[in-house]
Amino acid sequence: MSQVSGVHKQALWPSEAAVSDVVGRLIEFWGFKRNMGRIWAVLYLSPDPLSAEDLRRLLSLSSGAVSMTLGELARWGVVRRVWVQGERKDFFAAEVQLWRMISRVFNEREKMEIDTAIEAFEEALASLDRMKTQAASAPAKERQEILARVELQKERIGKLLELSKLGKKLLDALLSTAKVDAEPLARFLLGRQHSHPS
Repeated sequence: MSQVSGVHKQALWPSEAAVSDVVGRLIEFWGFKRNMGRIWAVLYLSPDPLSAEDLRRLLSLSSGAVSMTLGELARWGVVRRVWVQGERKDFFAAEVQLWRMISRVFNEREKMEIDTAIEAFEEALASLDRMKTQAASAPAKERQEILARVELQKERIGKLLELSKLGKKLLDALLSTAKVDAEPLARFLLGRQHSHPS
């Protein structure tokens, strides 16, 4: 038995169980599978890489669930396969730079959703312009109703578009900050808050 596998516990510590449960719930709230959060949290808190078998035993999951979840976590770049000397099986470790991990998810998921929303709102505004042009040939009363509805929707969709563009700017700023490690800045700001209570 290798030195790494020799130190593995048979059960989670209470702190590990609590954190893996909370992270699992948070991850599920954001639209991911709960086990993704649970497995990542156990790896994050582990001083050594763990094998799929270790994770299966510690979290009471099936081998298939562990394998599938590790594959998904690896695709998101938040878990990586590591080599352990003297071991034939695969071991895994978590991404520990939290800011880098969050920015990767935002870049691949949230940014795409915002870009899609902006395109959809812009297309909706263009379709309203076409409706306005087509209304010219409608009877007077119907034309007035169409034009009033067009103006109402243009104003309200315009607000949604502005909000989406603002969200994109904020996300772009967050992602550009994440290219350098922002955790020291976050620690500094949090430290200032704690040392200067309001």
